[in-house]
Amino acid sequence: MDATTLLIIAAIAVAALVALGLVVRSRRRVVVPGAVDELERPEPDLRLDDSRDGVLVEEPSAAPTVAVEPEPAVKPSFFERLTMARSAFTGYLGGLVGLARLGEDEWEELEEALIRADVGVKTSMALISDVRAEAKEAEATDGAAVLEILKARMHRELAGKDRSLHLDDDETNVWLFVGVNGVGKTTTIGKLGKRLVADGHKPLMAAGDTFRAAAAEQLTLWAERAGTEIVRGNEGGDPSSVIFDGVQAAAARGCDVVLADTAGRLQNKANLMDELTKVRRVAAKEPGHVSEVLLVLDATTGQNGLSQAKVFAEAVDVTGVVLTKLDGSAKGGVVFAIESEFGLPVKLVGLGEGVDDLVDFDPAEFVDALFE
Repeated sequence: MDATTLLIIAAIAVAALVALGLVVRSRRRVVVPGAVDELERPEPDLRLDDSRDGVLVEEPSAAPTVAVEPEPAVKPSFFERLTMARSAFTGYLGGLVGLARLGEDEWEELEEALIRADVGVKTSMALISDVRAEAKEAEATDGAAVLEILKARMHRELAGKDRSLHLDDDETNVWLFVGVNGVGKTTTIGKLGKRLVADGHKPLMAAGDTFRAAAAEQLTLWAERAGTEIVRGNEGGDPSSVIFDGVQAAAARGCDVVLADTAGRLQNKANLMDELTKVRRVAAKEPGHVSEVLLVLDATTGQNGLSQAKVFAEAVDVTGVVLTKLDGSAKGGVVFAIESEFGLPVKLVGLGEGVDDLVDFDPAEFVDALFE
């Protein structure tokens, strides 16, 4: 082997050793005395901990803490959430827009369209009678003009009603929630409780639906979620006793409103109404002050909701209505039927499943969302 070959081999060997040295220096071992060496790994951020016999202990670099402000709840839009109701409503009325003149047949079709939209026969007839009179006076004959008159008439139908939820000062207010099973009473109470807490109130929930096995458990979960007090009784117990205990507890704990769940089904309708009448009477005993009796209706049931409203209103002197599931397959017209035929203001509506989707009913925004 000549000298040139030896020099080349030597140079290659030196280069290999240098490269190996760089690799070794780029890594480090974490060693515990008396233990087996760990596998090589990329060098962590290390510090020497004198309290542990010189052992190198990993201490990841702490990332700076950034305070993240919770995003404010965004009020759901009637226009966005009433897509299905608007589609049904305009589907019934849309054929009239392009007509140059409405004859008798078209006026009948308009009335039928309102009935199909769950406005109700009596209310639909009254609306069409008024619209026809206004159209005649204004000499409006084409479909688009008539629909504008109908829209304005619907605005007036819902305007001017007291839709506030009453909380009287220096009182242990009681809000009773009534309605058949499955309409969303318990969920409504839970969502409203959370909103009241956010507004600075101190509500207490009373699980007065003792006949439905899961009702108390469901309301307890909502109370925990909303951060409210709750009073519950034994399954199958006397609902009035639970409400009475809830009122007493609220007064003792400084709660300003009792959100009282009630039964939605008993052996028969008469028994249920008798029970609700008793519950309301007990809730009004000192120090209780019944300031709201809210009938919860499922908006998707349409005209069935009207029969429910009639029965409950006769039994417990309903002060307002909560319409749930208005964002679903509900046609929307039931709002007019409830307010026109029973004089009950719709105070709250459910526009989704989220906890912030129970909102105050805005009649102007509602009517606009149906027509736009």
